Amino acid sequence: MPDPATDSPPDRLSNDPSSPHFNAEALARDVGIRFKGVEKTNVEEYCVSEGWVRVPAGKALDRFGKPLTIKLTGPVEAYFRNKKPE
Repeated sequence: MPDPATDSPPDRLSNDPSSPHFNAEALARDVGIRFKGVEKTNVEEYCVSEGWVRVPAGKALDRFGKPLTIKLTGPVEAYFRNKKPE
């Protein structure tokens, strides 16, 4: 059984399949994000080491139909909500 302390999400993760930081396995395990101590459910991308998250800017879309995002800086905590399947 893996040690839960070492079983942590990637440092940087995106939910956009065209991004180089997309990781389907990590997303399947339901990654949770705490930003500035508050649980966020609308995070498009995050980076723990650099301390930022990208969230949608309202309902605005770019010309490709993807949501426009804004980058917020502050302490970021990432964790898995589901245990690793064995």
